Amino acid sequence: MISVDEAGTRIRRNLKRVPFEEVALSQCTGRVLAVDVVSSVTKPPAAVSSMDGYAVRAIDVATVPTILDIVGEAPAGHALTGSIGPGEAVRIFTGGVLPVGADSVVIQENAVRNGSRVTVRESVHAGRFVRRRGLDFAEGDAAGLAGRLLGPREIGLIASMNASWVRVARRPRVAIMGTGDELVRPGDVPRPDQVVSSNSLVLGALVTQAGGEAVNLGIARDNRQSILDCLCHAAGSDMLVVTGGMSVGEHDLVRKVMDDQGMDLDFWKVAMRPGKPLAFGLLDSMPILGFPGNPVSTLVCGHLFLRPAIHTMLGRVDGDIGDETAITTTDLAVNDERQDYLRATHARSASGQLEVTTFDRQDSSMVAVLASASCFIIRAPHAPAVPAGGHVTVMRLDT
Repeated sequence: MISVDEAGTRIRRNLKRVPFEEVALSQCTGRVLAVDVVSSVTKPPAAVSSMDGYAVRAIDVATVPTILDIVGEAPAGHALTGSIGPGEAVRIFTGGVLPVGADSVVIQENAVRNGSRVTVRESVHAGRFVRRRGLDFAEGDAAGLAGRLLGPREIGLIASMNASWVRVARRPRVAIMGTGDELVRPGDVPRPDQVVSSNSLVLGALVTQAGGEAVNLGIARDNRQSILDCLCHAAGSDMLVVTGGMSVGEHDLVRKVMDDQGMDLDFWKVAMRPGKPLAFGLLDSMPILGFPGNPVSTLVCGHLFLRPAIHTMLGRVDGDIGDETAITTTDLAVNDERQDYLRATHARSASGQLEVTTFDRQDSSMVAVLASASCFIIRAPHAPAVPAGGHVTVMRLDT
């Protein structure tokens, strides 16, 4: 068996970046920027007022109170064509371009207007309440967003840089295949010897959430032709994920069929619980992840290996979930040679400390427990016992 870290490394080094596609900015929420955006404009394009008030020369209001002549107005979007000289002011509004000759703004709360004149009651220094040209960014500046997931903040910056189309990573196409004669689709009526299949839908949701395009191949039955048919439909995908059938039992045919088709198996078995019978290989250059059939094992492996794989193919630089330190409210026993992922819930104590509580039952088939969990407690191989109140490492599932 290999370690979790080594398994992740060996998977990622066999993945290729997906190509980019050009997409309208209005359609880019949740996409990953592949090529950085360079601004074609300067923002602000000229010195503008940050407040409503009066544009003045600071030297004219060094001594107050003082009275200035109002020679015009400069609302946002309507720059004054003239200039101001000694003893003059221009009524200005937030976003208005500072007139030629002015170097500061007196806010309207510190001024009293009387017809065409204004009495200034408080001095200002040069540059006060003025946003200089290019304060935000200049023409030719890069957004610095390559590899980032595009959300409202990022899209706001790109739009301000006057880009309406951007190059984003194509969504990786991930084919998902369930296996086993014991499985039926949700909505079907199972026999006593059958179970409703959830793994494909779980992985499909995870793929979509991670930024990929999930392709559900359905359920491959425990016969060679059914498996070959599913493999045929997976052709052209960026990755294939298989749940179940990758072990070495008499009815675990998937690995045998893939070996016959020329799969180059990189590794099989990882020192983790749940998820030990994890496999990874290449079939005609298509990466294949083989997950255990138990639902909890599938989701744990999905978070640890599939999600990072999709981020790698996307070229994403901001997708790591990251581990945290928390206080356990329950005693934890000595761990064995496998890295353990215990289902747990988390909450903040009155002091703000992150606290986690494990479920009593940790069977890898229990989806009700999994749905109630909000994090995994990570126990390293051979970790010593931890009493309640001790520190543990956790991976939150709400990220």
